[in-house]
Amino acid sequence: MGHSKSNCGRYLNNYAAVALLFLAALPCASQAPVKAQPENPFSGDLKKYPGLLTELGHLAEALKNDVQFPPLSTQSHLLAHLPAATTYYAAFPNYGETAHQTLETLGREVQTSAVLRDWWQHGELSAAGPKLEDFLAKFSEVSQYLGNELVVSGATGGVNEPGTAGRNLLIMAEVRKPGLKDFLKKMLQDRQDEPQFPVRVLDPQELAQAQTQAQTQAQRKSGTAAQQLVILVRPDFVVATQSVEALRSFNRLLDLKTTGLAAAPFGQRLAEAYQAGTSVLMAADLHTIMNQIPPGTQQNQKMLERTGFKDAQYALWNYRHIAAGSGSQMELSFTGPRHGIASWLAAPVPLGGLDFVSPQAAIVSSVHLENLGKIFDDIKDISSSSNPNALANVTQVEQATHISLRDDFLALLQGEVTVEVDDFAESNPKWKMILRVSDAAHLQSTLQKVLATVPFPTTQFEENGITYHSLSIPSPQKPVDIVYAFTDGFLIAASSHENLAEGIRLHKSGESFAKSAKVQESLPAGYSADVSAFFYEDPSAVAALKLRRLSPEMAEAFSRLSPPATPVVFRAYGEESAIRGVGTSGGANASVILVAAAIAIPNLMRARNAANESSAIANLRTVNVAQVMYFNAYPERGYAPDLATLGPDPRGPNHQSPQHASFIDASLGNATCTSGVPCLKSGYNFSLTADCERPRIACKEFVAVSTPLASSTGTRSFCSTSDAVVRYKFGPPLGSPISPSQCRQWAPLH
Repeated sequence: MGHSKSNCGRYLNNYAAVALLFLAALPCASQAPVKAQPENPFSGDLKKYPGLLTELGHLAEALKNDVQFPPLSTQSHLLAHLPAATTYYAAFPNYGETAHQTLETLGREVQTSAVLRDWWQHGELSAAGPKLEDFLAKFSEVSQYLGNELVVSGATGGVNEPGTAGRNLLIMAEVRKPGLKDFLKKMLQDRQDEPQFPVRVLDPQELAQAQTQAQTQAQRKSGTAAQQLVILVRPDFVVATQSVEALRSFNRLLDLKTTGLAAAPFGQRLAEAYQAGTSVLMAADLHTIMNQIPPGTQQNQKMLERTGFKDAQYALWNYRHIAAGSGSQMELSFTGPRHGIASWLAAPVPLGGLDFVSPQAAIVSSVHLENLGKIFDDIKDISSSSNPNALANVTQVEQATHISLRDDFLALLQGEVTVEVDDFAESNPKWKMILRVSDAAHLQSTLQKVLATVPFPTTQFEENGITYHSLSIPSPQKPVDIVYAFTDGFLIAASSHENLAEGIRLHKSGESFAKSAKVQESLPAGYSADVSAFFYEDPSAVAALKLRRLSPEMAEAFSRLSPPATPVVFRAYGEESAIRGVGTSGGANASVILVAAAIAIPNLMRARNAANESSAIANLRTVNVAQVMYFNAYPERGYAPDLATLGPDPRGPNHQSPQHASFIDASLGNATCTSGVPCLKSGYNFSLTADCERPRIACKEFVAVSTPLASSTGTRSFCSTSDAVVRYKFGPPLGSPISPSQCRQWAPLH
């Protein structure tokens, strides 16, 4: 029944849930019932067009070889022209030539391959393909008028005040050749539908005569003037903002030719980032932004100070795309030494947990935090400052169990946590978690006390000098096994004994992930192998695991679309007054991504919608069964008048009443889902109304309805009445309730 709970949630008491967090988080999350995935339309294309996979591989290789990215920028011609008040900044290269090369290569490959051409014109991509080509063509054409860089910037604070032009969204680029204004106007006129966000294109003379916000105030009140994007095309620059006033103010700054942002400390930090070369640069002046936040209460100010983020200075991300690969650098700097939550990331060390990880791992994440006991003290301090009783439940559980959460558990964990994922299939996940510990005997004693309070079958055995502890958590699908052991100062937990034993063998033999060539070769020049945090992902393995659940054919197809040659790797370094990070990857070709997206997105949306519809049908049938149960349990009331009445009782799982029958779970029948108020689940809104003689008395008929949240989440609405027949109707989401008689006019579901 819908009101049954996960066995993990049913048996773990409050304290056990905390103590087993590191051991049980992954498997508990995997206990949702496995649903059959609808057949993906791309699978049909692969059968209909023999040889399509080979041709897609050829297309990917051609895109990789023939499409070039813009060179790195070592300085910005726009930075000096931005207002000194700018607090956020994002710069992108002109990808127009890249789009043009992609379009040419795509057209050539489609024309030379009969299979690819037939599929492109008549297959599942026939609707999305022309849109992709049209987008690439228009993007390439407009980019010919622009310089090498496009900047999006702005500032926090008030808007439309004298001298604060930067406080509106500001988009800016250099103009490469004349004719941009006429081109933009023609492009806007060619649009088939009227956008929600109107665009005005002006030259300097037209800007001087344009209506201001004050002049259009009456129009706004009457609903005839909407928010807009205003574009100014000058001979030297093209600028876009969201108001005429901001555009005029910034235009005056351009005419004055002030140094602007370049002379400000934030601008100087940006100029420094450019010197190393950049493809995409994003940054924010956090110090200025934090100082602009209203002070609020003294208590809130103290809490913000205790987090340590009140002292944040700059956040910066610099992405570099080069032929040999892609990389990024990240910086979060502070005005002084890190403290509070900002100091939880500890100083760089050798991450010993990586020595237990398999070289074939799909995802690896490892972090060196401060001692978890100290982190608990920080949490207690911050929580208690706003609510003295915030951790009262923890204190009560500690007194009842004679176990100190801090001293007997968290303080024994030294802060190094490593997670390995090899397969995240719902039915059989494969994972490991490695924790550095200071006192294995003490921690094992704590775990034994906790496990004694839960009815999970547990076993203990020795193998090759290692004591293994195994527990089995009941699950509707199959029991979830967790095996753990202590060795060489680490607690290792895994999804199976074999997985855990393999990790220990790798550690002892020196054949682990940490010693593999893929890790050694991914270390950027000039950076230490000791780190504060480490993340690794094998893109091809992760994509295969995800797509295999949706469609084996798509998994095979995408494996041929030129996956990155090297893995995605990110390293973080906790310094005294900054957190820095560096990432490297094989740099998947953007052109391949465009084509892959054109293939994947329509198919994934169809698959998601089909899954949403299947869920909606199943949930309606759950409501039907619950209504029969309610009718039999409370015959004097008849059918339940709304979903909240069928849902769980706020007093707890052991309570039932005519007001809250506990026949469906909270996701479908929480207390807010009263008559006329829908419950949202899996992309559908669910509602229930009843036909009663008097309010809440003798309801002899009902209608349950599920309608998509939006057209992007489903194409059919469903309904059902006391006859228990689920019916459907194609069309947009329903905007008003329907009656039982209207429901019976819909087509029955077969």
